[in-house]
Amino acid sequence: MPEFAEQIEVDPAVAEANRQIVNTIPPNSEDFEDARRGLIALPGIPAIPDRHKGDRIVWNFVSYDFLSQDSGSDAPPSVNASLWRQGLLTAQAGLFMVASYERGAIYQVRGYDLSNMTIIEGDSGILIIDPLASYETAQWALKLYRDATESKRPIVGIIYTHSHVDHFGGVRGLFHEKNGEVDANIPVIAPDGFLEHAVSENVYAGPAMSRRSEYMYAAKLDKGPHGQVGAGLGLTVSTGEVTLVPPNVNIGGSGTAPVPRDQWSSKDVIPWRPGLYRELVDGIRMVFQLTPGTEAPAEMNIYFPQARALCAAENATHTLHNILTLRGAQVRDAHAWSKYLTETIQTFGEHTEVEFASHHWPRWGKEKIVEYLSNQRDVYGFLNDQTLRLINTGKTGIEIAEELELPESLASHWYARGYYGSLSHDLKAVYQRYMGWFDGNPAHLWNLPPAKAGAHYVNAMGGVEAVVATAQAAYDRQEYRWVVELLNHVIFGHPEDSAAAKELQRKAMTQLGYGSENGTWRNFYLTGAHELAHGVERPYNQEPGDIIVSTSLEQYFSTLARAVDGPRAAREQRDPIVLQWVISNGDEQTCTTTLRNGVLVYVAGKDRFAGAPQTVIKLTRDVLNGLMYGAQGDYRAAFDKAVRDGLVQIPEGKPEYADTVFGYLTRPDASFPIVAPATPVTPQ
Repeated sequence: MPEFAEQIEVDPAVAEANRQIVNTIPPNSEDFEDARRGLIALPGIPAIPDRHKGDRIVWNFVSYDFLSQDSGSDAPPSVNASLWRQGLLTAQAGLFMVASYERGAIYQVRGYDLSNMTIIEGDSGILIIDPLASYETAQWALKLYRDATESKRPIVGIIYTHSHVDHFGGVRGLFHEKNGEVDANIPVIAPDGFLEHAVSENVYAGPAMSRRSEYMYAAKLDKGPHGQVGAGLGLTVSTGEVTLVPPNVNIGGSGTAPVPRDQWSSKDVIPWRPGLYRELVDGIRMVFQLTPGTEAPAEMNIYFPQARALCAAENATHTLHNILTLRGAQVRDAHAWSKYLTETIQTFGEHTEVEFASHHWPRWGKEKIVEYLSNQRDVYGFLNDQTLRLINTGKTGIEIAEELELPESLASHWYARGYYGSLSHDLKAVYQRYMGWFDGNPAHLWNLPPAKAGAHYVNAMGGVEAVVATAQAAYDRQEYRWVVELLNHVIFGHPEDSAAAKELQRKAMTQLGYGSENGTWRNFYLTGAHELAHGVERPYNQEPGDIIVSTSLEQYFSTLARAVDGPRAAREQRDPIVLQWVISNGDEQTCTTTLRNGVLVYVAGKDRFAGAPQTVIKLTRDVLNGLMYGAQGDYRAAFDKAVRDGLVQIPEGKPEYADTVFGYLTRPDASFPIVAPATPVTPQ
């Protein structure tokens, strides 16, 4: 790799724009007061180590010591002053009391991960909401609560508000003293569909999302005014062990039902409404409002009548959120988001004295809470409705994103600013939800891929030197967006001759990062700049093993199906390969898989239409889980070894048929390049 200067100084025009932005929004010291309110204890350690590799840090408090000022007025020139203010707020870490009530108190541990962990005291134990992203951070967050309160109350329940990993990944760390084993009698409560969507996000497309998350949260960048200053929703995501205990109480699913009017209790405080669910754990009364399709496909708000407290999950935080997150996900429904917040206000608003969420800090006071929720509701309604209005005038997503701005009545609130989601990419996401990726112009129906298009563009513009010279002139005029677009053609179309383009591209991306109010945009630009200089670093290898253990058989084989090299299998296997699986782990389950036309098809039980199986395979579910990740991705070798070791039995048929299926599995690469091509492509 060529040598690059480590630090790029901020352009004076960018610095001035960064400074001026705070003058466009009314000052508000109440956020700082609320973020500090109820502080019980600060973190007792400088950093949290990996529980398996003690020399590896999964969360570092000290690295954010530079975020210790009291207002955004002293923001350094290389950071948008509005984002700096958000960083100061999200960097405040410790144990906080949110509210006290007859049975004890509601606490939050904040600043130990991207998300918050909430602890609610009941008659004899504690109920924990959203145990962070990693085993280690959850373990140390619980320790902070126990040390500060001297409480030895046992854990009597777990709640996952929704299906994103930073709200369940640390759950086994809560039971560290029991080696992560959770008592089967403890209720683990989640919205219906939680497990399906947790698997979909973290396994099916997990490697690609993980790679893009490195850009979105910039965990590898240096922390500081010229590097990572947070992600808007929090600081960053911890990098410890991800775990999962499957829910055994599914709100809205089998075994739960909306409470009918004649069974509604005055103890629930709020009036009866259809579609509400109720649970009682250790004397803690809870009313659940399902909000599917909002911030997550499976999500719910929770009201605690005894404390007159509302947990808004991640449906209302102190930022404009994502309609489509930059790491990749299913497009969210801004209309449903707005609708459910209206329902939240109508159901709980009159009866709520404190509102808290799974990120950021709480709000106190009924009137302030209703105003806050109403404005958040209006933001998502505006995004949805105004995008549709302009769609129906023929505007494309890119054009809509350039034209629309939030009205001043919304943009003037700090909590409506785009620190995590942005108005630009949210509007494009609404367009995508309704219209898809295609903008209707036939010129965009069959675009060349970046490497081929880049080569053609560069050749048409007179070659690499001419394009770089044009880009340099644009850089000198502070036209950084145009610089990035121009140089991308050089880097992808002529990678062998792109050293000068990469250096200028790195500078332009850095200036765009310095000027971004959005934390994730800053992280994307600065991470891209870093990789242009240093190349792709191999990620810390961590398989989502605990999530695989929690999958159903259908989800397991769906994961295998997504790893099959379909073109090769279809080319080499003219006849279908039918396998019958007999899987034991307590109860015995039978299923059939058929590999045909390059597709691995799963059927529970016997497939009456696939024909007789060539092979019957008997094994335990634990062994099956182990086969998901063969040694260094050699699935066939792992299967053959399991047969030799007696872990897999073949009572009928020939083992080579199963061996063939495993031989077609490919291992995902979570270190693929993003800002440069993987291999040069010659234009055709």
